[in-house]
Amino acid sequence: MHTDTDRCVRAVRSKDARFDGWFFTAVLTTRIYCRPSCPVVPPKPENMTFLPSAAACQQAGFRACKRCRPDTSPGSPEWNHRADLVARAMRLIGDGVVDREGVPGLAGRLGYSTRQVERQLLAELGAGPLALARAQRAQTARILVETTGLPMADIAFAAGFSSVRTFNDTVREVFALSPSELRTRAPRTGSAAPGAITLRLPFRAPLTPDNLFGHLAATAVPGVEEWRDGAYRRTLRLPYGHGIVTLTPAPDHIGCRLVLTDQRDLTVAISRCRRMLDLDADPVAVDEQLRADPLLAPLVDKAPGRRVPRTVDEAEFAVRAVLGQQVSTAAARTHAARLVTAHGEPVDDPEGGLTHLFPTPAALAALDPETLALPRSRRTTLTTLVRELADGTLNLGPESDWDEARHRLMELPGFGPWTVEVIAMRALGDPDAFLPTDLGMRRAAQELGLPHTPAALTARAASWRPWRAYAVQYLWATDDHPINFLPA
Repeated sequence: MHTDTDRCVRAVRSKDARFDGWFFTAVLTTRIYCRPSCPVVPPKPENMTFLPSAAACQQAGFRACKRCRPDTSPGSPEWNHRADLVARAMRLIGDGVVDREGVPGLAGRLGYSTRQVERQLLAELGAGPLALARAQRAQTARILVETTGLPMADIAFAAGFSSVRTFNDTVREVFALSPSELRTRAPRTGSAAPGAITLRLPFRAPLTPDNLFGHLAATAVPGVEEWRDGAYRRTLRLPYGHGIVTLTPAPDHIGCRLVLTDQRDLTVAISRCRRMLDLDADPVAVDEQLRADPLLAPLVDKAPGRRVPRTVDEAEFAVRAVLGQQVSTAAARTHAARLVTAHGEPVDDPEGGLTHLFPTPAALAALDPETLALPRSRRTTLTTLVRELADGTLNLGPESDWDEARHRLMELPGFGPWTVEVIAMRALGDPDAFLPTDLGMRRAAQELGLPHTPAALTARAASWRPWRAYAVQYLWATDDHPINFLPA
């Protein structure tokens, strides 16, 4: 979008927050870059240039605006609905792969040479993987500086910097303030538990939280997830340790409180929570497409901005999808809770009732199938799945190719179209995943006057592409199932 100058100028002049994260406005006279909705008086068009990423702005010598804080914009929705090399690379960078494994590790996961990955990122985003990771480290450092009392040296290494000097230089260059000045300017908040980090997760409006948090709460696995005091809480397995997150819906943001055993996991934890809540989606584009169908339009108008509830752990969700085959929500939770108690890692949660991390595929691959209270065919399905996840034969991570993953899943015993597509929708994050055989979908379609046989419904849904996963949410929301309501 940044190449359409006229459209960008109109967005800046109208201070349109819908375009935050789509592009950044770099002001040639002040050498400052802003988000489109920056509250200051817009500069003259001839003094503006538009860049596709904060990293590109920083690489070109612009610093972040102190008023609109463009580094806190929602992420580009492009990386949610695309499955090409650049989108997969951006998802991996958001998951901290460059900081942990370097550019060769990033390229290796994608199956391309480092030169090809760098060339494509530079062509589309105006910055290579190192610059993109550096911009992400700067944002992580700012969060830690402003929300914790950690010493600056600890923050430097927790944010991924190789030295305190590099940390200081980067913060000054990006924000035109020293780390100490950032901390002094930050608003004082109430006392927090030791090690807790509190921040706000932005999103593009509108957002209807009912089905999003309702789904997570209604399907919560005891010990791993819970709904407590108006917030969804869960344990997180992270690269350097583990954590507990508390997510609270608010009208203009999602409150996020993280307690981590290792602060280096902050960036990854935020990225995974944003992905689980689908916060980088573009609801205006989605709803506009679905509203074009006259039978869907009333559902969209009633509660615009529905999101697709996703996951923080793709392998975990695949296991839970198998446990949920042909049983009730309550039965699926019971099966999952048994696995957690027997094979999950214990954690401490002084503030709630969380007790375990969900077991890894490696831990589940070692279990005795005879201990599973499941039909024999489903035992085979589950043990085959966890074995392939554990040995890397099946990859459902952010770098995965959606079509290839679907193909691999369909080859497993006991996997049909419903299971494959629900994993594609909630674990892989494919916004076009579709469940025409789902009973709730077919019932809702029939009540609305839509075709309700799988073939006919699939044909009608062609006009909803590439947002069919969102159409599923609107159709499911016509039911009075607990997944569609915020818990009391």
